[in-house]
Amino acid sequence: MSRDIKALVYGDVNLNILDGSAIWVQSMAEALSRCGVHTRVLLKAPIETPRLVDPLRGMPHVTVVDPFTEGRVESQPLSVPKAVNLLTTLDREERADLIVVRGLRFVAGAARNEALAGRLWTYLTDIPQSPAGYTAEVREQLSGIAVASRLMLCQTEDLRCLLESMVPEACGKSVLWSPVVPAAEFDLPSRPALTGPRGQERPVRLVYTGKFAPRWNTLPMTRLPALLAERGIDARLDMVGDKIHEVPDDPSWSSDMRAALESSPGVTWHGGMPRQDAMRLTAEADFGLSWRDPAMDASLELSTKVLEFGALGVPAVVNRTPMHEELFGADYPFFVADEDDIADAVALAIADPPALEEARERGRRAAAPYSMDASTDRMRSLLDRAFPDQPDGISAARRELGRPPRILVASHDLKFFTRILDYLRDMPGVQVRLDEWPELTAHDEDASRELLEWADVVICEWAGPNLVWYSHHKREGQRLIVRLHRFELDAGWLSDVRIDAVDQVVCVSPYYAQLTAQRTGWPADKIVVIPNWVDVEQFDRPKLGDVQYTLGMIGISPHRKRPDLGLEVLSLLRRRDNRYRLAVKSKLPWDYWWIWRNPEERAATERVMERLRTDPTVQGAVSFDGFGGDVPGWLRRVGWVLSTSDDESFHLAPAEGMASGAVPALLPWPGADTIYDPRWIHADPSAMAEAIHRTTSSGTWAREAALARAQVEASFPLDAVCREWTRILAEDLSPDTALGTLARSTSLPAVDHPPGP
Repeated sequence: MSRDIKALVYGDVNLNILDGSAIWVQSMAEALSRCGVHTRVLLKAPIETPRLVDPLRGMPHVTVVDPFTEGRVESQPLSVPKAVNLLTTLDREERADLIVVRGLRFVAGAARNEALAGRLWTYLTDIPQSPAGYTAEVREQLSGIAVASRLMLCQTEDLRCLLESMVPEACGKSVLWSPVVPAAEFDLPSRPALTGPRGQERPVRLVYTGKFAPRWNTLPMTRLPALLAERGIDARLDMVGDKIHEVPDDPSWSSDMRAALESSPGVTWHGGMPRQDAMRLTAEADFGLSWRDPAMDASLELSTKVLEFGALGVPAVVNRTPMHEELFGADYPFFVADEDDIADAVALAIADPPALEEARERGRRAAAPYSMDASTDRMRSLLDRAFPDQPDGISAARRELGRPPRILVASHDLKFFTRILDYLRDMPGVQVRLDEWPELTAHDEDASRELLEWADVVICEWAGPNLVWYSHHKREGQRLIVRLHRFELDAGWLSDVRIDAVDQVVCVSPYYAQLTAQRTGWPADKIVVIPNWVDVEQFDRPKLGDVQYTLGMIGISPHRKRPDLGLEVLSLLRRRDNRYRLAVKSKLPWDYWWIWRNPEERAATERVMERLRTDPTVQGAVSFDGFGGDVPGWLRRVGWVLSTSDDESFHLAPAEGMASGAVPALLPWPGADTIYDPRWIHADPSAMAEAIHRTTSSGTWAREAALARAQVEASFPLDAVCREWTRILAEDLSPDTALGTLARSTSLPAVDHPPGP
């Protein structure tokens, strides 16, 4: 990232109050600052205590915008409309490249503002955390937010997967932005031992920092020192924070909470503190309390405080949840459900010092990926992705033209071009427009002529009638590029293309490049290979459970995808081990009118369905999951991705599976070996089943999955494919030097083929 980037940050939170959302503002600003981004942070409320704002003002490249002292607004917290208007004004005064926003009500308002749309990096935690909460109204609201967002920042993988499954527009835009643990600006203290020859040597120190609310169990926490005293354990509890919730259903709760903070035996209430001071106090404790009401066990959020405890070497006392088990291990000794469990945990620490030290070490390991250094690296990666550098060829074209080069993309279907289009739009120094044809053969000719007059470079996505029209109307000096997929070769219109007007023909595999030259007679030196892209980062997600027994198929319509052969592979495997299952993510044949009206397709589908009903080897072992863009989340439970087609131009599914950490298994459709390494290609369903079972039963699945992932990273990751597309905008690529493919890439890691049966 070589360009200067400007950011606006607004969290719909009061920075006078110490809680997780206020800390998020600090962490976001610091991560951007460390990446050299010029960042303005807009305040929501007049500053009454500077403990959270002063650190912001001390960060390089960060400016705190205080609209109250600047006379922009009156002295009361900003409403959503006023905050949106003010953010728009600040952007108009100095345009921001990205606008980071938090808080559902505010984000929904910002998303409706066309002046901000497309540059929003939205961070939402106050959204439903189970499918049942996604009503039609909620989905509509989140869909609008997703459309207006450049990126959607999700705190955890589970939250990202849920959002993608519920809101299709979030797919491909959702990225992880995990909680951030700041570096301690002090030396961690050495704690005197809890036990000695006479038993407990000193008081046990417990600490809680954050908001005071019923579901956070903060009121029963104040009784812990007294409860421990009844067991003969001397304990002290430090509580830090100044945000006491009002509870409409229990009007006395807040006063009871305040009274308990002020008068409970063994409890010291410190009020709000600057974050580093709160961390210094925490570091002196023996336990950090993050015990919550069981109603929160299903939360998809990860507590920043739990991670902060770990980084400071303070074992966290937490509920047993799948997320916490993944973080600390299922045998972590300080999982609790009630006050008695907490007392038992403290007693264990006194009786078993090694267990306490092991818990501290687990906490340190768990927190390491969430450090500010690690978070800065993640932010830098997101910025590199969102703001690609301008290639030399584009820079030269800009100098020659004296203005930004103009790129026009003409297509009836952009589903395979979305990330490339995003990349072109994000690249500095170019302008991009679309000529969207409503159908393969239909367009607004006047609009196309106007766009053609504007453009310097025209990209025809699909070699359809769009290519015919543009090849006949292209101006002298304009550059025309087309990407041909597969079906176009069987269409009659290619003979109408003026190939002398076309500068480059892009195919996605060497096989189809050769076939295109043979079928069309077009000059071979114009036909180059740029493979389909795989967004490796989007697919890099942890697997769930024993995935090596789950086969996956993505897309089984029309029948040439050969779902019947996938069923045969499953049947052969389940005769050996009934743990094997098949998951299918696809529209079904009857969802496509043009497929379902074909009698042969209907008959083939009926045969597949009949086998599912009557064959005991596959009966009940196949799940059909809805079609959608949430493939990366779906692949978390898939260990093998099958490609059993009669023919494919590329077949992206195995590559996406490889990026997810699954192993591909392909039948030898024409050209498969020019894209995928032969180790993944099998002669027939029997050989495929044999290879799958041999790998699974020998315990080598994980090794094969790692090799597959390494190969896809070396061959056609999104950034490499996008770089080739930026090159071709300004220069002709040679068929001999176009981006390599899996089986032929010189950058492939060496692999050892597995032994035979």
